[in-house]
Order: sequence, then structure tokens, then C-alpha cells
Amino acid sequence: MYAADSGTTHIYGRKDTMNRDLEILIMTASDLPTIPVVATKVMQLIEQESATAKELAKVVASDPAVAARVLKISNSSFYGCQRQIQTLSHAIVVLGFATLKSLVVAASVKQVYQPYGLTEKLLWEHSFGAGLAARMIARETRMASEEEAFLGGLFHDIGKIIMNTMNRQLFQDATQRCYNDGVSFEEAERQVYSYTHAEVGGLVIKKWNFPDMLMHAVLNHHLFKFAEDEDPAQINLTCVVGLANMLCHKAGIGIRELNDDLDLAQTVPAQRLGLNEQRLEILLERFTEAYEKDKSFFS
Repeated sequence: MYAADSGTTHIYGRKDTMNRDLEILIMTASDLPTIPVVATKVMQLIEQESATAKELAKVVASDPAVAARVLKISNSSFYGCQRQIQTLSHAIVVLGFATLKSLVVAASVKQVYQPYGLTEKLLWEHSFGAGLAARMIARETRMASEEEAFLGGLFHDIGKIIMNTMNRQLFQDATQRCYNDGVSFEEAERQVYSYTHAEVGGLVIKKWNFPDMLMHAVLNHHLFKFAEDEDPAQINLTCVVGLANMLCHKAGIGIRELNDDLDLAQTVPAQRLGLNEQRLEILLERFTEAYEKDKSFFS
């Protein structure tokens, strides 16, 4: 699935458009947002079989802002705890290591969305919404890990934040074309950039050392053309993330205008995941209710 050139492994599969200049730019840039240290340490510690809840709590507590947000999020209905969680150790024991990892990433990546103006607010709401939707789709279909799906949804549009950071005026130009000309962001960015937010997002996920499967889900969340020998798990995760994005657009979450005309049942992700119109309607209703109930926990 990877193309090699001069000893460098690229993120683009054989059917993906290669943008080597962008890859060099992202990989060598020193002023782009980085994944917070506490999230990196937690991910590294969880990979060690000997990791304990006490050690993990100590790492999370090293960043008070992240620790406070972790406790806040862990008490949302999103995680379904029956009793209020008051300590990090309790959160880790109740939620488990895998859930803690995605929760810490969600709690810490919020600081990447700075400065927090209207653009960043909408992008964060859309990202959190997609994370929530992806987790619910994974639970409904049982075709992807709930935690991987959550991170895929959370990160699917991280490329937009990076583009906004790199050149705010250029990003605003693309955004304005969406609303003034009535075109999708994908169409607008093709008019303004020589690359897409999905490409940027995939490269940033690679730079932050997240798994390849997550990187490819972010890279292809608008594209659903898979190779014949594609890993079924990769296909499922990409479709879950892509459908989560569509649910947010259908519900108008994190965007200025909802896309009520979107026929979810006719989309490639829905069909690949075996979701018919009735199941999608129920899923959309449950998702919008859950989002409204829990959005304050993620703010």
C-alpha cells in the first residue's frame, strides 16, 4: 500500500494522489501544533503490558488542564458511568485503558484548536460530533473498534485546523467560497490549494505517530475507492469515519448550514456497513440527542 521514493515511506496508497511537496512541508515544519506531551506519554505507557492505573493517573495529573477535562468528559453520558467519577484512578479503573487513551487524546487535543474564534469553535464542535457519531456507528455495526472510531472521527478534519494555522487568510478564502458560491469545502479547497485537508490531516496523524489505520481513515474519509486486497478492517474504519462526518452534516453540527437533502442510505459507507434507511434514521436521532446532551462536557 505504500510507495517508496529515495528511501522515504509515503502515506499515499497506490490509488491515492501523491503530493510530495506537501509531505515534506508537513514533516519538516517546526511551527505546526503538536500532540500534547501528556497524550504521547499515555499512549506509550499503555503499550507497556506492565502499566498500572496509578502510573497512568500520575502521567495524566502532570497536566492539570488535561486532567480536569478528562474527569469532566468521563462523567458525560457518552461513557455511560452509573456513578460520578471523582478521581483519575477511578476513571481509569471504570473506563479501562483503551477508553482512557482516546479520552486523554480528546481532552488534550482541544488546545490545538487555538485561537478559539468562530472558525475554531465550529471545527471543534464538528470534530467532537464526528467522534461521538463514529463511536456510536462502531457500536451499532460492531465493524470497528469504538475507540479507534472515536479517534478517527475526532481527527478526520484536523487538516482544516492545520491549514487554518498555516495560512489563516487562505483558509478563510476557501471557507467564504463555500458560503458565497454554495459549493462544498472540498470544491472550494481545490480552487485555493494544491492539496486537500484530508491529505494534510493524514500527514499530521503520521507525524504525531498514530497508527497507520487511523492515518488512512483520515486521509480517505471522503474517498471510498478501495483496492481489491484492502484490509477489511481498514475499509470498515474508513467507512465509519466517513459516515460519522455525513451524520454531522445531516444534523448541521459544526457547520453553518445543515445538509438536510443528504440521503445517507445511498452513500457508500452506509451500504458497506449494512445500514439501511430505518437504522440510519434511528442512529441519527440517537446521535443528535447524545450530542446535545454531552456537548457541554467537551467544551
